[in-house]
Amino acid sequence: MAQLRYTRNLFLRGICIIYLFAFLSFYVQIPGLYGDNGLLPARTQLDLKGRATLFNKLKQKPTFLWLAPYLGLNVEYMLDVLALLGVVFSFAGFITQKFCIAPVFVGLWSLYYSLYQIGQTFMFFQWDVLLLEAGFLCVFIAPFWYPYRGRQSDSVTLWAVRWLLFRLMFASGVVKFTSDCPVWWKLDALNIHFESQCIPTPLAWYAHHLPTWLLRLSTVGTNVAELAIPFLFFFPNRKVRLIAFYLQVLLQVCIIATGNYNFFNFLTICLCISLLDDQFFYKRKSKNDKSRVKNYLSTLITVLVYGGVIYGTYFFYGLKITDNWTIESNITFTPEQFDYVLSRAVLFSIYIGLASLGLTLVDSIVTSVYFAKATYDKIMALLRTILYITAIGWIFAISLVPHSTLHQSHNSTMLVHLKQLHARVDHLHIANSYGLFRRMTGVDGRPEVVIEGSNSLDGPWKEYEFLYKPGNVNNSLPFVAPHQPRLDWQMWFAALGTYHQNPWLMSLAYRLLSGQPEVLALMNTVENPFRDRPPKYVRASLYYYHYTPWNQKSSTRAWWTRERIGEYFPVFSHSHPPLIEYLTKMKILQEKPAVKVANEPLKLILDSLRSLVSKAEPSLILWGFFTAGCTVFITGYSSSSKKK
Repeated sequence: MAQLRYTRNLFLRGICIIYLFAFLSFYVQIPGLYGDNGLLPARTQLDLKGRATLFNKLKQKPTFLWLAPYLGLNVEYMLDVLALLGVVFSFAGFITQKFCIAPVFVGLWSLYYSLYQIGQTFMFFQWDVLLLEAGFLCVFIAPFWYPYRGRQSDSVTLWAVRWLLFRLMFASGVVKFTSDCPVWWKLDALNIHFESQCIPTPLAWYAHHLPTWLLRLSTVGTNVAELAIPFLFFFPNRKVRLIAFYLQVLLQVCIIATGNYNFFNFLTICLCISLLDDQFFYKRKSKNDKSRVKNYLSTLITVLVYGGVIYGTYFFYGLKITDNWTIESNITFTPEQFDYVLSRAVLFSIYIGLASLGLTLVDSIVTSVYFAKATYDKIMALLRTILYITAIGWIFAISLVPHSTLHQSHNSTMLVHLKQLHARVDHLHIANSYGLFRRMTGVDGRPEVVIEGSNSLDGPWKEYEFLYKPGNVNNSLPFVAPHQPRLDWQMWFAALGTYHQNPWLMSLAYRLLSGQPEVLALMNTVENPFRDRPPKYVRASLYYYHYTPWNQKSSTRAWWTRERIGEYFPVFSHSHPPLIEYLTKMKILQEKPAVKVANEPLKLILDSLRSLVSKAEPSLILWGFFTAGCTVFITGYSSSSKKK
């Protein structure tokens, strides 16, 4: 049985870092998104003055925000408390292993789940539920106390992470083809993706201008990494798994370099740690000829496996070297053939999962009995292992329900009892369905909503600038991950539809007409054309953006070109009756006085922290905390090494 102590510890600390990024990113945006004067006030989701008991309130919407009155706070300040507690717990787990224990991870999961409950449209993202699912697994992976030694159940609990990684990557590959998106089927996705993604990085501009054949070949590589390589996560040979680890990390690093996908890719890399074992962190020398032969055989198997992957890629994607030394690629299978193979592949993946889990369970039980010396220790080790096996088996069983939805034939034949069980816990997001970049947007151009304000209907109309999303064609592209500017992200989704499909835009329009500082702080205040007084009118137009051609970048110094398509939403004024009526109906505008904060000392502390944090750029805050954590960790590690 492979040793997994270092692997487990690294994974747990990695999740703490992801939690730290998530809580900090959420905290800096609370006033503008969920404050009493924000876009979607969290108070609209809770009736703190209701007569129902605390138990019934928690049953209705399980969140710690119900405790706000008991601390003398309103919902907005309680959001600050929960987010700051998440920062403290995750930072503690980051800098010391003593806090990487199950109770801490229960707290982290509960805190993030509490925030998710009132997140509304600004938290409807797959990475938020992925963090909840991964965080829930950490409750079983982490030991219950410290100090502790290696456990025999580590292989079982970390296997659950591997299964989650498989479902995430395989589903992301499948949906690209089952969506019938012609861009994916023609291998032209990356010709569009770097330009059309939500918040591109500066490197995305250069990636967009790579040769077409190379972008098509990169699309092939993405397909293989998501559809074929995940099955090797469960391969018995560790060298095969190790190469799968490197390939997945390489894919995530490329995405991080070209796109600002907040903490998602960092979280995926963290999940990839489940493919490792402790031997990865130290070299084990071969002591005899038998070990050397075993090593050579392992290498041969690895070469044969990945040789098969390369041949399959060559065959199914029609790879061919042309006369000008480029590589031509075209999909050689039909949608009908893919559907047929997918129906078998989903079933095969379930069998693979069952077999791999079964072998891991047997190995874990045998090892728990073998290594314990006294009879009492054997019994206790066996009971603990069975307890973890039961929990992971239950999680695996309910995860089959969302996994089976990848193909209709298996979704319809899934056991009714499993579906019912999954439905009961679905709101907890401990087993979710995934699938990224289902359809490629921006084929005709990158749609962007540009909001303008004016003091006269006749103009001039002046544009509002956002901090990160494209607006001014001359503004440079940012590196902002792992921070997620949720307003900028939602503006990207809004551009793909109408303002009727994104009613929160009415709240944004009203807050701009009111000059609400909390909301304006989410935007570019330096280039705000109405810093002295808010405009009398606002409107929005839809534009199509394109990257500046390669040969024009140096002369124009512009990143984008754009053309106006038409009106996005009509002119609104601060006293526009339908606007006021809608916002009042949605309880965004308060009819009753706001809940007063009775706990003045705590309010003063929270206000001081907020004032301090608001002076720095959010992504710098996140990386500042990360750097501080690394410094504390390295200092503590050096001190302990000297003592030894």
